[in-house]
Amino acid sequence: MRQDVAILTESLDLTFQTNDGPVQALKDVNLTINHGDFVSFIGPSGCGKTTFLRVAAGLELPTGGRVTVNGMTPDQARKNRAYGYVFQAAGLYPWRTISGNIKLPLEIMRYPQKEQNERLQKVLKLVELEGFEKKFPWQLSGGMQQRASIARALAFDAEILLMDEPFGALDEIVRDHLNEQLLALWHQTGKTIAFVTHSIPEAAYLSTKVVVMSPRPGRISEIIDSTLPADRNLDIRDTSEFLSMTHRIREGLRAGHAYE
Repeated sequence: MRQDVAILTESLDLTFQTNDGPVQALKDVNLTINHGDFVSFIGPSGCGKTTFLRVAAGLELPTGGRVTVNGMTPDQARKNRAYGYVFQAAGLYPWRTISGNIKLPLEIMRYPQKEQNERLQKVLKLVELEGFEKKFPWQLSGGMQQRASIARALAFDAEILLMDEPFGALDEIVRDHLNEQLLALWHQTGKTIAFVTHSIPEAAYLSTKVVVMSPRPGRISEIIDSTLPADRNLDIRDTSEFLSMTHRIREGLRAGHAYE
């Protein structure tokens, strides 16, 4: 039986050693992300948002404190396929079809061919890319490529999705559409999502809670629980409740800057 807590950090510190001396990227980060949460991380560039995801994924080792993913170390969680990672760039191999790209982790994990095909069809439906499996990445728009990247992360059915600003390079219309799709996918699957963004409206629209981070060294200056209804569409952005939520996030960012 899974535990309620998906990601837990206690007094988490991370200092990088550089040619110019030590750089503290994260300082005393305490955070609990429960299963089923949609948590957005927002803050200025260089505040440690992506670094936090990389620590949770076992791609960076903390220099102090503790982090667990599903009650395990990040390295154990990786070996147990506890999470999928979606990067800023889609990172699709241009010589492989969309089908081939999505199935790549399944091939590496040596899933039987029949199960690979079944999982492929399931995630193609989830991200609304049915009929595009034989296309190559260069034949798809940027938004469609990101949906394929999300499908690849979903293919082995990890409970946790770590998403590092996946829509940041897309235009506003495409971004809005993908926000709606991601929210629908979260409702359908019940995944736990940790999502990095620089967009206040995006954080407010998507999240059950928003983690506001201060400038380096990255600290949590505020955790804001969403007051918006779980069932929401883009029209909610015109409501006073949504504007109140974005105002709280903006004030949290200002307070974080003042914390120097």
